[in-house]
Amino acid sequence: MTRFAYFGSRIVPIEDAKVSVMTHALNYGTAVFGGIRGYWNEEEGQLYVFRPLDHFKRFLQSASLLRMELGHTPQSLTDIVTELLRTEGFRENCYIRPLAYKSALNISVRLHELESALTIFSLPFGSYTANETGVHVAFSAWRRVDDNAIPARGKIAGAYVNSALSSTDVRLAGYDEALVLNEDGHVSEMSVANFFIVRDGVAITPPVQSNVLEGIVRRSVIQLLRDELGVTVVERNIDRSEVYLADECFMCGTGVQICAITNVEHRAIGAGGMGDITGRLRALFFDIVAGKVEKYRGWLAPVYPK
Repeated sequence: MTRFAYFGSRIVPIEDAKVSVMTHALNYGTAVFGGIRGYWNEEEGQLYVFRPLDHFKRFLQSASLLRMELGHTPQSLTDIVTELLRTEGFRENCYIRPLAYKSALNISVRLHELESALTIFSLPFGSYTANETGVHVAFSAWRRVDDNAIPARGKIAGAYVNSALSSTDVRLAGYDEALVLNEDGHVSEMSVANFFIVRDGVAITPPVQSNVLEGIVRRSVIQLLRDELGVTVVERNIDRSEVYLADECFMCGTGVQICAITNVEHRAIGAGGMGDITGRLRALFFDIVAGKVEKYRGWLAPVYPK
């Protein structure tokens, strides 16, 4: 249960974190957001926030795309999150949502000369996907928003209508998630996550030039595959037919974490179950985020003092 939020430059009860219906961001989607996970380690009695400095660096970059000056650094935002989570007192996995938005009460389609504001809230959060080891997906008829239309590298609130359209269509058709192509017809990403295939022992993922979000988990996965699992990673365009022929597929992101994709439009991927590389990667990732791998403790920010 969410009890508090950072709002108006202080932590307040969640019921006091309110905006007017005239708020610019509510009317025009002029907001950016982030998604960060906290992982509870029962043995240590500690809550670890995963790569908050990296998340907040991207968050501030997204804000700059919409001409927002928030007066914060990644460290100052991490400090706010730490205080907020301590106030909430979570002893379970959680999700943190920072949101920067045009707070002006103004009916005008523009970004300049408008006040901006920051809010952050958190909530207990488990799995985003019901079956993390056997996701069934389909290609969406909607194309990924192009960087020349809305900046693809920013987590811009209004742009997520594109993701919602893709996700809803395939879910109503009986699938778990949507694969989205870019305007060139190559795979871009999932509706809410980055995408990888494995062919002949090589992991392949679309490059950032394919209008993908530069995911923090994506970056972590690339490093872990190369440095810990000894898997070659190639960033290049992926054709639709390559997905059907892959030995393994998986998606990754803060919300979905790392999920095996075992079926694409009623075609089994590989042997039809979670692949070896995906399985080993998932096991390593969940050990790291829980603070069980000393080498990667630098990726984590502990919430509670020892």
